Formats: sequence, structure tokens, C-alpha cells
Amino acid sequence: MGSASSSSPIFVFGALRSGTTLLRLMLKSHPGIQSPGEADFLFDHIERDGDGWHYDRDALERDRILKAKNLTMQAETQGAALAVEMVEAMAALAPGLLSLNIHRNAPKMQALFPDAKIIHLLRDPRDVARSSIGMGWAGNSYFGVDHWVGTEAGWEDVSYPEEQVLTVYFEELMANLEVELTRICDFLGLGFEPAMLKYYENSTYGPPDPSIAQKWREKASTREVALIEGRCGPLLAARGYTLAGEPAVPDGLELARLSMQSRIKRWQFNLRRYGFPLFFGQHAARVFGLKGLARKLADRQEEIRIASLK
Repeated sequence: MGSASSSSPIFVFGALRSGTTLLRLMLKSHPGIQSPGEADFLFDHIERDGDGWHYDRDALERDRILKAKNLTMQAETQGAALAVEMVEAMAALAPGLLSLNIHRNAPKMQALFPDAKIIHLLRDPRDVARSSIGMGWAGNSYFGVDHWVGTEAGWEDVSYPEEQVLTVYFEELMANLEVELTRICDFLGLGFEPAMLKYYENSTYGPPDPSIAQKWREKASTREVALIEGRCGPLLAARGYTLAGEPAVPDGLELARLSMQSRIKRWQFNLRRYGFPLFFGQHAARVFGLKGLARKLADRQEEIRIASLK
């Protein structure tokens, strides 16, 4: 298989909590790959109309991930050309193939970078759903699987040539690390490097732990699994996972209970993380239309959230 072009990005595409950061650290440990991390800003703030692609420049320039990368953008560059300019700027930061993590917007990704190679990273949504609770994104697994569904539903809308896509399962990566990393390197036209197995020596992540895969089998209740499978059963099966039982769809009363439970638990989580003044201050500023104050408080919340991540 031919090598990826040094001028074309490699996108690691997968839902949040699917192991994209862990894989990034492994790829970054290869001397032939540079991986500056998440790059969803490339697609979050751009839309297409009859006149072509257009960025919301204000939203783009406020994006905390873009700001952290300290990229210089020409004011006169717009639309698809600006997306290419940002990718080229990131590619110039270090030698090697450029690998970027993307969690959503698959159709935009393909439209703007049709020649890119894609590593499609999949993790069992029953584990992703439970992991989302720990991040404070949802208060139960029923709503915790939402972003996995969104990511994979978007993937249904693209059709890359087979030779441009490599599907990697998180569970296989954890169980057969060297084999899977060698397969990834082959896909990229590179040789495997043993340093990739030692990614944890230069990060806050620990050594690979196969036991973190398929935790839902011991941690999730039968009802919890049935509800998750009721939300994403067809997608789950299409991605090669086996349903554990009969999928369940909640009735109106149970759905209301799940919604309220999720909301309350998210509030509790955010109160613990941000404290009462910051959490309710930002909410009140939004309610009363104090946009400047709301944005300032949201930025402070974002700083706290980032500091809590690995």
C-alpha cells in the first residue's frame, strides 16, 4: 500500500471516549508522524451554501482548541482555502505525516479533504456511553450514547474509497497492540516503531490495559444495556458488534425519568467541578443576555474542564 502524502492529512475519526487520544499518543511516538491533537475546529464552524464554503470567523477564532495551537490565519483567506491553510500550518509545525483527531462532521471532512487517509476508530458504544457519564456529558447511559450515535451516523453519509480507510477497533487495539499498530503503520506506508508501545513514558496515560475494554459486561445492568441497544442497535450491529439481548425503547414515563435523571446528575457534576458561583453565574448571564460576561465565565469553565483532562 502506498505511503500517505506528506501534504495530505491523516484523520483519526472516532467518537469522543473511543480512544482517539490514546491512539494519538501512540502515533505521536512514531518519528515519522506528528500529531498535534484534536482539530474539530476545521469543520465545526464552516458551512456550505450556493456560493461555496464559509467559516463563521468569530466562532472559529474563539475556538479554544484552535487558540491553543497558535496558528496564524490570513484575514483574506476564506472558506475551503482557509481549511487547507490551517492544515498546512499545522503540518509545518514538525516533520512527519500530519495526523489529526476528528470526532464529528464526517461529510464536511470528506468534502474538504477528499484525498485524506482515514483511520476510523471504533469502540463499543456500551462502553462509550458509560464513559460519557464520568466526563459529565450525560447523567445516564441512555443519553451518554448520543455522541457515539451522532459520530457514526455522520460516517454513514460518506463514501471514501476502500484504500483510503482503515477501520481499527479499540478492543482489538488493546488486546493486540503491536499487531494493530503494525497494521496502522502499513496503511500509512511506514514501518512499525517499538517506541509506539512506550507512549506512556511521555504522557499522563498509563501502559495499555486490555481490561478497560468491554467493561459494560460487568458494570452495566441488563436494563441499561437494553436501553443503549434500543437507541443504537442497527448502528451497533453495522459496526460489527453483537447485541446482548432484546433492545428496549422507553415509554413516555421512563423517558421523562431518564431525561430528568440525566439533567440533575449533569448539574451535580458541574457544580462539583466549577463551584456554585461560576456554574450558576454563567447560566444566569446567558438567561439575561449578558453575552460578554457569559462568554468570559464559559471560558473560565473551559479552562477548568481542560485542566481536569489527561
